[in-house]
Amino acid sequence: MLKYNLIVAVCDSFGIGIKGDLPWHIKSELKYFSRTTKRVSDPCKRNVAIMGRKTYFGIPESKRPLPDRLNIVLSTTLTPDDLPSDVILCRDLESAMQEIEDGDIRDNIENVWIVGGSGVYAEAMKSPRCHRLYLTQIQGDFECDTFFPEIPQSFREVPPDAETPRGVQEENGIKYEYKILEKQ
Repeated sequence: MLKYNLIVAVCDSFGIGIKGDLPWHIKSELKYFSRTTKRVSDPCKRNVAIMGRKTYFGIPESKRPLPDRLNIVLSTTLTPDDLPSDVILCRDLESAMQEIEDGDIRDNIENVWIVGGSGVYAEAMKSPRCHRLYLTQIQGDFECDTFFPEIPQSFREVPPDAETPRGVQEENGIKYEYKILEKQ
């Protein structure tokens, strides 16, 4: 069974978005997201980024689909014609995973990342396919209208990998810290 990781940045209230955008502007955190979700050990492979419709269309048009990753959008309302031809449309998370596992693309995929939004994260954390949660804790409260779901008690913090910056970071007066939680 193919497993996946989640990656998200949350503020103190577990907010993750406002009006389809991020509530904060932290360039180094965006670079971390990009670097982490692109990183492969086999240069012949690439990673998958799975996201809901609102998350996909919340990405600036010039940055979507997310480059150097296979983008899969989950939606029951979109049609394939609503998306670029290199973006895969699936009805739900499990059908997306089946598409990866059963299709010709499996041999070319190294990691699968769940990148949002709230409903996709909630579904993903309940699944036995869920391995890790890469969580950026943004210190402070920001105005948000979208929130990360409650993290189940089955997740435990693990030491950061070599590529994850350690300790409290700061940019533009905003402090934040990278954490990795693993589903037990």
